Amino acid sequence: MPDSKITMTSSRPYLVRAFNEWILDNDCTPYIVVDAGIQGVQVPTDHVANGQIVLNISPGAVRGLVIGNGALEFSARFGGVPMQVFIPLQAVMAVYAKENGEGMVFGSEPGSPDPEGPGGKDVDKPGDSGQSGDRPTGRPTLKVVK
Repeated sequence: MPDSKITMTSSRPYLVRAFNEWILDNDCTPYIVVDAGIQGVQVPTDHVANGQIVLNISPGAVRGLVIGNGALEFSARFGGVPMQVFIPLQAVMAVYAKENGEGMVFGSEPGSPDPEGPGGKDVDKPGDSGQSGDRPTGRPTLKVVK
């Protein structure tokens, strides 16, 4: 039987590449949801809302898209201003088709940093009840952009 202690690389880059290709093959527009608070994320901060940004990564919207094993990068124009975008893949929260919402939302993977980042939900903050298992309140932040 194989050794169960073998550590594997993150599946996220493979899944982002696969979903991007699948969405394009179906003549749809691939969008990604990015956690802009993750260290190393370089996105236009003017377009960040609630700590997240939704980006169109279709060939008509970006130039030089590279989805590597550690990061996703491309150049694009935001409000007419060119920018080089760099996103560590752990910051990609979802990839989906604009037209129908088909895609995938990512959870945390074993061995990857906590998506909450340093000082996340496991750390008691002043005024917290100390219960880290509480469900978030309010509406979900993932939405289909048309």
